Amino acid sequence: MQATAPMPSVSDAPRGNWVDRLAPPGWRPWLRLSRADRPIGTWLLLLPCWWGTGLAMIVDRPRWVDLWVVIACTIGAAVMRGAGCTWNDITDRDIDEQVARTRSRPLPSGQVTLRGAYLWLAVQAGIGAALLFTMNGAAIALGVASLALVAIYPFAKRFTWWPQVFLGLAFNWGALLAFAAHGGTLHPAAVLAYAAGISWTLFYDTIYAHQDTEDDALIGVKSTARLFGDASPRWLLGFAALSVLLLAAAVAATRPAPLPAVIAGLGVAGFALHLAWQLRRLDPSSTGTCLRLFRSNRDAGLIVALAFALAGLA
Repeated sequence: MQATAPMPSVSDAPRGNWVDRLAPPGWRPWLRLSRADRPIGTWLLLLPCWWGTGLAMIVDRPRWVDLWVVIACTIGAAVMRGAGCTWNDITDRDIDEQVARTRSRPLPSGQVTLRGAYLWLAVQAGIGAALLFTMNGAAIALGVASLALVAIYPFAKRFTWWPQVFLGLAFNWGALLAFAAHGGTLHPAAVLAYAAGISWTLFYDTIYAHQDTEDDALIGVKSTARLFGDASPRWLLGFAALSVLLLAAAVAATRPAPLPAVIAGLGVAGFALHLAWQLRRLDPSSTGTCLRLFRSNRDAGLIVALAFALAGLA
């Protein structure tokens, strides 16, 4: 893999991120290609995995395998999010050149060659596969099935106004996979949590997409942000409410004992309050506000993950 001399930080990466400060210069283009300088995407891929593990513990009981599932999903989320971003940038390299926020990314800016990007994609996918094959057959089958969603997502904005749905289908698959990794089966609670995650993704990624509405309109890229326009706050309220209701239904489907029910319920309530807080501060015309609110969804998801884990251990 070859890369040109490292360039300054990607324009939409947090200032002073660890890649720009600490990573060896030769590694920076590859880490930027994987969005390691913007870890929020890894969190949003990982958190549904933790939701699924917590729900499995409530339905069944904690098992030692859950510890490995949490570790493997944490590492796997980092490398597979990196692989997904690499694939996304390969397919979007011509579009990224035309958008102010993305033209400084490694491929359109020339930090990484196309051949190097494909090789980096293979390395990351290989690590993810090695982790997946340490799990049971049900989890492996679900992991392999998810690849179709990952492959399709970058093209969705070319043929539908709802590309965020495809992102939600891919990003929340871990709720199913992690639940299955616990005991080899699925359960209505995992399916409901998966659906809740899809609605949540529509919420946070529509907020994110509002940063690019002008550029997207110029080059003909579709998004829910463009589709909803000034009506976005009403749509976002609906997605938030649906996500909360589905999470509450997921908890109810586990038929928890009283103490786990209270703990998990408090987590869902905390999640609801966080989404309400985001809606109160939403300004679709402010790029900075949209980016800050999008990133804050790490905390919203963590509230649920920690509550489900505590409920499973109670």
